[in-house]
Amino acid sequence: MSILKQKLTSRKFWVAVATAIFIILSEGLGWNIDSDLYWKIVTLALGYIFGEAAADIARTKTENQDQKENEIESAEGQ
Repeated sequence: MSILKQKLTSRKFWVAVATAIFIILSEGLGWNIDSDLYWKIVTLALGYIFGEAAADIARTKTENQDQKENEIESAEGQ
């Protein structure tokens, strides 16, 4: 799968894009958004992105460990 397609189908990417648009609209256009609500939305988005990144790291680590175990078992079986 191409890198572009991976990015365009990533939920983390779209949350980051939506958050960036929200920040640009609220700061650049002077929307009167309550400061507490503003920071709650930004914090929620960052928490989601970092949480998903941590889950991705754990999944990749597990997959790599499983792959190494399978390679060792295959080498022992020969």
